[in-house]
Amino acid sequence: VPTLAGSVALRGAPPAKATAPVVARLQRAGFVVLGRTNMVEFAFSGLGVNPHYGTPLSPYDRATGRLPGGSSSGAAVAVADGMGFAGLGSDTGGSCRVPAALCGIVGYKPTARRVPLEGVLPLSFSLDSIGPLANTVGCCAVLHELMAGAENAATPVARPVAGLRFGIPDKTFLFDGVEPAVIAAFERAVAKLKAAGAHIEHFALPELADIPVANAAGGFAAAESYAWHRPLLEKAAEQYDPRVLARIRKGASMSAADYIALQVERARIIAAAAPRTAPFDAVLCPTTALTPPAVAEVEDEAEYNRINLLLLRNTAAFNFLDRCSISLPCHAPGEAPVGLMLTGAHDGDAALFATASAVEAALAA
Repeated sequence: VPTLAGSVALRGAPPAKATAPVVARLQRAGFVVLGRTNMVEFAFSGLGVNPHYGTPLSPYDRATGRLPGGSSSGAAVAVADGMGFAGLGSDTGGSCRVPAALCGIVGYKPTARRVPLEGVLPLSFSLDSIGPLANTVGCCAVLHELMAGAENAATPVARPVAGLRFGIPDKTFLFDGVEPAVIAAFERAVAKLKAAGAHIEHFALPELADIPVANAAGGFAAAESYAWHRPLLEKAAEQYDPRVLARIRKGASMSAADYIALQVERARIIAAAAPRTAPFDAVLCPTTALTPPAVAEVEDEAEYNRINLLLLRNTAAFNFLDRCSISLPCHAPGEAPVGLMLTGAHDGDAALFATASAVEAALAA
């Protein structure tokens, strides 16, 4: 079938010649594909808005009409509404975890190299990863293991919470501008973990401040998306969502020297951050700074950009660091959805699932 990636510019594109390995592996294990879900055009936004096919709404407060998060918006809404067992998304800057947080479900971003990207329409090949969205940590773990190539997969065995070590980065942008409702839910979750015997430690992670500086010329997503889209833009630029088009075109002004410098700086930041987080079973922070904003709030372009940056800010930092990361719902029943993000080590996916399963149980207690 054709892969449109939420666009109209690709309506004339030929059908794919083969099923992407991530889908084929799940089908081989017996999963049934129900269909494609809606998404942000070309996966280039964390809001979930799509002007071509409509914007699926977060299950929270549908009377108002609230953003589902993106880019895997329809995948999260379909899971939250019980339309399917799980959804698949791509996570380049948070596109599995952000919609999971805004829709009250679980979303997983693996260590990028563990899941093949063949057959996936790219946003940024340096940052892209393919992850599941589902109702539980165990469901996400099974899907991830199968997509990563395991012939069989089982739900992870939860570690005891008592004795687990969690780090909260101090004096970083992860907590700037965070909504009071998000802070309240986050602090309740941390208190529950502490009461269950976990060790909570605030620590310095100054390398996070280096990431926006490294991305100042445009970042990987701008450069690499522009390289892929350039031939299509020459014949169909007017068919793009203007707000997505503007983000892609930022890549046109990046030089080869800018791009090489970004690669070098990313490697330095990753190496410097690794020993700071090594003592912890997971790093904790809110998945997003906001509960689901109203769709009407992002009709203004300035607000679109401001809210988009706030929703993607925390998740994107750990894509840059090439970590595995998971968002769990941590709000109380009846409250606006809030995600608790746990981030593990590079290639620490199995350990993070065991830790996340323990946290999930502790939050439900």
